[in-house]
Amino acid sequence: MKIRESGMPDEAQWNSFFDCEAVIGKLLGATGVQGDVVEFGCGYGSFTLPAARRTSGLVTALDIEPGMIAIVREKAASLGLHNIRAELRDFVADGAGVDAGSQTHAMIFNLLHLAQPVELLREGRRTLQGGGVLSVMHWRSDIPTPRGPPLAMRPTPEQCRQWMADAGFRDIESADLQDGCPFHFGLIGRR
Repeated sequence: MKIRESGMPDEAQWNSFFDCEAVIGKLLGATGVQGDVVEFGCGYGSFTLPAARRTSGLVTALDIEPGMIAIVREKAASLGLHNIRAELRDFVADGAGVDAGSQTHAMIFNLLHLAQPVELLREGRRTLQGGGVLSVMHWRSDIPTPRGPPLAMRPTPEQCRQWMADAGFRDIESADLQDGCPFHFGLIGRR
């Protein structure tokens, strides 16, 4: 099932909205991740590649678009990043396809405007081991941005925080993304 307003702009325009390395540094932490990461909706791999460089384990990058999966696979191969597994998957309908409790970190970026956000967050939580971390990023709803779903469809940080709590996350905190990502907000929560 495609997510509402899921059309992607061209890659150069998409990447102009973020300092992906800075965002991943803030959301995955200065020391990176010791273990595996699952990414819901990898798109062009903008965050997949920096995440793979910051994790000791495997990054499972999921997307519903075959073209996006092909791009991520090609980039990973050309950069010699052997710890990326890009998989074509409708994770909204079929789940992440990874074992429960198998991941150290889960990333859900620019997706919580879908119809059932708590269900996706619960799937993210299911994948995480005890103490595992979920990072959420979304387009801000308080300012016009050069891209993103309509403002009325975008969740607020408070809504996302509540949805994360409803999905069972704890120790939910804000991540300051303004330096590398002025059009987005970030949250981090623990399983």
